[in-house]
Amino acid sequence: MKSATFALSAAAACLVLLCPSLSHASAMANVHHSTTMTAASPAAREAMKMVPAQASLIGNLDARKIKSGAQFRAQLSSTVHLKNGVELPRGTRLIGTVATDRMQADGTSRLALRFTQAQLKDGKSVPIKATIVGYFPSSSISAYGSETASDLWTDKTLQIDQLGAISGVDLHSRIASRNSGVFVSKKKDEMRLGSGSELALAIAARKSGSTAKGGA
Repeated sequence: MKSATFALSAAAACLVLLCPSLSHASAMANVHHSTTMTAASPAAREAMKMVPAQASLIGNLDARKIKSGAQFRAQLSSTVHLKNGVELPRGTRLIGTVATDRMQADGTSRLALRFTQAQLKDGKSVPIKATIVGYFPSSSISAYGSETASDLWTDKTLQIDQLGAISGVDLHSRIASRNSGVFVSKKKDEMRLGSGSELALAIAARKSGSTAKGGA
């Protein structure tokens, strides 16, 4: 069975994921997880409320076609127990919106995604906050197991920068941000998140009507 190994650098407050297979290495290139020494910071308190989760993207997200405000969905790959006691069973749909899709002045494009609710099979909705801590194209899914989110994120991790999440596209996420994650590319026409791609998440219940401050 293929597995991922980690190297911890004492000089830097980050974890860099090392991958044994070429396909997984391409998807996981340069994943940096930054922590903080201020345990009382708002971001640190936010992280303490979160738990790791895995979800598969439903449908494609193509930067050429999707617009700001458009809705997207993902499906939980396994049951998640939120820290407030709520259970999100396997197959629960996570609903989100595209926050931005604009071209930047420096020639880069940004695709910001924001999960806002979990839709249970009985029709009930649970407000959530989620941070994308890793993105894996469907072609590389066989290279990792069900514990990827747990391996990638702990409640000490407040910032995620996955360089080369897709060819030419980087992922940047912040626990303190209202966005779940921001994909940045200099090739807007080639920014496409494929259906079936895996999202490693840090997820928590959110009080209805509340929002996180700031943006990534």
